[in-house]
Amino acid sequence: MNLAKVSANGQVTVPAAIRRRLQLKEGDKLLFIEHDGHIMIDNASATAILRAQDAFAGAAKDFGVAGVDDVQNLIDEVRYGAGK
Repeated sequence: MNLAKVSANGQVTVPAAIRRRLQLKEGDKLLFIEHDGHIMIDNASATAILRAQDAFAGAAKDFGVAGVDDVQNLIDEVRYGAGK
């Protein structure tokens, strides 16, 4: 268990063990999530990346992308137009 004190300005120093666990760096933002009466804290950047990965899961297969060459072909199509 880790303990942190709230300053008069509402600031909290996140304990080092928690910073390491959340892979927090200076300037990172914290995400406060309320769930079943509890408040959870997470690294907002990491959470956003995981949500994006979940949202795009299976998209490569849907677009027929199997490797780097397929990605480059899609980029070329968008950049230069199909069939040019």
